Amino acid sequence: MKKLIFSVLLFLFSLPTFSQIEVKYFNAGWNKANSIGWIDELSDCEIEKYDIGSTPADAGKYKVVVVPTIIVFQDGDEVQRYQADLSFKMDTSREDVQDYIDELVMSAF
Repeated sequence: MKKLIFSVLLFLFSLPTFSQIEVKYFNAGWNKANSIGWIDELSDCEIEKYDIGSTPADAGKYKVVVVPTIIVFQDGDEVQRYQADLSFKMDTSREDVQDYIDELVMSAF
């Protein structure tokens, strides 16, 4: 029984390690045609969404110049940025972003 309790506690204390990866997704209401539908399918990360059309200060804070933009943070530091081209279309795939997140997770071990 003690081993079970210890294992559960160890698991619970290790969870914050995985939640240190954060994905911030920026788009605007006027650019819904180029929304990234797969953003919610990313795993092993926390996802925050920003509509810079309604809160333009977020664009300035994160230096977003084109939407959509995806920024990956680890431990609060930006480690990767994916941006749309000048036609507001994102060429990056879900697999590209997920592979990067998986590499970050594995590098923690």
